[in-house]
Amino acid sequence: MPFPQERPRRLRRTEALRALVRETELAPSDLVWPLFAAPGQRVRNPVKTMPGVFQLSVDELVAEAQAGYEAGVRSVILFGIPTRKDATGTSAWDDGEPVPRAVRALKKDVPGLVVMTDVCMCEYTDHGHCGVLKPARVGAPGTDLVVDNDLTLPLLAKEAVAHAKAGADVVAPSDMMDGRVGAIRKALDESGYQDVPIMSYAAKFAGAFYGPFRDAAESAPREGAGIPKDRKGYQMDPANVREALREVALDVAEGADLLMVKPAVPYLDIVRAVKERFELPLAAYHVSGEYAMIKAAAERGWIDEDRVAVETMLCCRRAGADLVLTYYAKHVAGLLSGVRR
Repeated sequence: MPFPQERPRRLRRTEALRALVRETELAPSDLVWPLFAAPGQRVRNPVKTMPGVFQLSVDELVAEAQAGYEAGVRSVILFGIPTRKDATGTSAWDDGEPVPRAVRALKKDVPGLVVMTDVCMCEYTDHGHCGVLKPARVGAPGTDLVVDNDLTLPLLAKEAVAHAKAGADVVAPSDMMDGRVGAIRKALDESGYQDVPIMSYAAKFAGAFYGPFRDAAESAPREGAGIPKDRKGYQMDPANVREALREVALDVAEGADLLMVKPAVPYLDIVRAVKERFELPLAAYHVSGEYAMIKAAAERGWIDEDRVAVETMLCCRRAGADLVLTYYAKHVAGLLSGVRR
């Protein structure tokens, strides 16, 4: 019916009425907190491009995760700053490096926490790419390099198995190599970790929102002769929707248990398209550049940081994300649950 019979404002009149008919809910348990594990003790290095984010030694990381847990955050995902880097990222599967150590410590000291681990080579290679480099053409000189897909797969599988051995609840490949979900699933199963799920970065775009993360993880591609200057050769073109759905379908077929779209807010159309077509749990990664933009505007007094942060996470959920990975996890969880730290 037209106005005056139809008055949608009737159900917006009070907070109680608005809550009664609210279509989308946001809870602390919907949030996954990315944390950066670093070598050493009592290390808390601030990331200059991400206010409030730190590289943390294992002891500090456990304390931070405990504080997040008390605020309602029930899941974290770990990234590593290794003690050494080389051309093939061998420290990625070293049991003594920060990520496996952090996994063991978290499972011991925060037993109710779901511990996810990022599986990629970029943090561990001295060139900063997500896989092994080789000459672009057979017989070509080594001055024109590309990331070799098939040589990278067994390395990712070794990293995933090392994380599962340490006790990771979920492994999350973010490299965007073709076939990596199948390779990791096979390696986990053959190693006795058939119950460890894979959360695939199924549609990860080569966007412009990752810069601050590369400061935090020390994973920017290195400038050098023949080294690709960016990751456009394996991460997705931001222009493509159909290709994203194809990528997701392939990962589902290879055995992914959870899916992810990255970044989040500029790609909510992709989140919605994936949600409508696939039945697996879906995550959206609110990435470092998105976080940094809110922080920068809030520091200048241009926006209400708390309201914008909560609204952003809610909109990710409304678009179809079951989980939101965000550096705001503890902060937003505290706002939602009334715990402020």
